[in-house]
Amino acid sequence: MMPYLLSLGAGILVGVLYALLGVRSPAPPTIALIGLLGMLVGEQAVPVVKRLIAGQPVLAFIQNDCARHILGPQAGAAPDAATPPAPAADAPPRGRA
Repeated sequence: MMPYLLSLGAGILVGVLYALLGVRSPAPPTIALIGLLGMLVGEQAVPVVKRLIAGQPVLAFIQNDCARHILGPQAGAAPDAATPPAPAADAPPRGRA
């Protein structure tokens, strides 16, 4: 969540600077956005090819890791297994007794 907030903050800052300078910011053309999507997909081509060569499963990698990288975290998605669950609000703090 923090990277999204930082990105939003940087965008707002640039927008304020543009307004102070009296410059209109052009929206990125569709072709540029499609190019960015191509970059995201292209980043995943190398790991997929490496898995194919190594004989490792590819479909699950594409469905999980590649999709998460390209589409970002999805609302309602199950949390990563590597991420420990947050402690309950009424749970006692861990540490020394």
